[in-house]
Amino acid sequence: MMELCNFKDCFKDITGGNLKVKQRDYLKSGKFPVVDQGKNLIGGYSNFDEKVKKFGDVIIFGDHTGIIKYVNFDFVLGADGVKVIEPNYKKVFPKFGYYSLSKVELPDTGYDRKFKYLKRIKIPLPPIPIQKKIATILDEADRVRQLNKQLIEKYNQLSQSLFLDMFGDPVTNPMGWKEMRMDKVCTKVTDGTHDTPERIAEGIKFITGKHIKPYYVDYLNSDYVTKDVHQEIYRRCNPEIGDVLYTNIGVNLGTAALNIVKYEFSMKNIALLKPNFDMMKGRYLEYYLNSDNMKSKIVWMASIGGAQQFLSLKEIRGLKVNCPPITLQTKFAERVQSIETQKAQAKAVLQKSEDLFNSLLQKAFKGELV
Repeated sequence: MMELCNFKDCFKDITGGNLKVKQRDYLKSGKFPVVDQGKNLIGGYSNFDEKVKKFGDVIIFGDHTGIIKYVNFDFVLGADGVKVIEPNYKKVFPKFGYYSLSKVELPDTGYDRKFKYLKRIKIPLPPIPIQKKIATILDEADRVRQLNKQLIEKYNQLSQSLFLDMFGDPVTNPMGWKEMRMDKVCTKVTDGTHDTPERIAEGIKFITGKHIKPYYVDYLNSDYVTKDVHQEIYRRCNPEIGDVLYTNIGVNLGTAALNIVKYEFSMKNIALLKPNFDMMKGRYLEYYLNSDNMKSKIVWMASIGGAQQFLSLKEIRGLKVNCPPITLQTKFAERVQSIETQKAQAKAVLQKSEDLFNSLLQKAFKGELV
């Protein structure tokens, strides 16, 4: 039986006193990487000289997102809800500490802060030599799954490059495509509920911003609501196959994903874009909104005038969309679908490596791995 250690005895919050860089000030390259609470390890770059003050490897915790990262390099801190956690190096091997926090299940509180929950945990704490052995085993399993993730990312980059080759940059519009407002190329622009309905173990799928990834909806890990709750939401916001789901609030803002399922589900804090298929393909719109320059523009728009990033329906409806010929959009969609077929095979391999990693992780903290 491993000793259980309180969070405060194993870790220390060293966030205070460090310079924080706002997302609108991120650079594409610079002196130091910026680490924030977003999904990617590095959110951008900065030329500020005030790097985070630390003595060794640290753990980053997203107070709003719950995302946990291991950082073993000099960096600048991203603004808004980022916690820098330093292990008690006498008791906790840093990588073991990272894996121990990674397995913690925190309450789903949406965008509300989560660090208060993390501080209540206790972690199993074997002797340092055992911690190092566990970390080594998990590192190898993690290396395999990261390689699989990189392959999927290469497929994503291939599709993104194809978009730029066929249509050019959406913001600068070098090919001179006709521009139209979003509400002119879509038959409907609305969003899901802003309430927080009670979740249940089984029922109708309930998709929130955390389930929207670039080019992908995580249907598998959705929440669930009752049929009555769903019907009330669905009357106003009825996602159908071929529609685009678009996050318009929080740290995941400006992320688009094509809906590829035929069954009904409900949404919260996600905009619904229903393309007019005579002039706009959902796949084209998905890639248009996810392009780097377009996303940067959206983030900048959403950060004006408020602490929490938010893009209103009025602003979304007024967005300008470049409109190439529908035949060209169709050709693009067909080529992307071919890439998606190959990516699906890579995702199946990734799932196996994820399952192996999670199995080892569970065994490690039950004392069954070494």
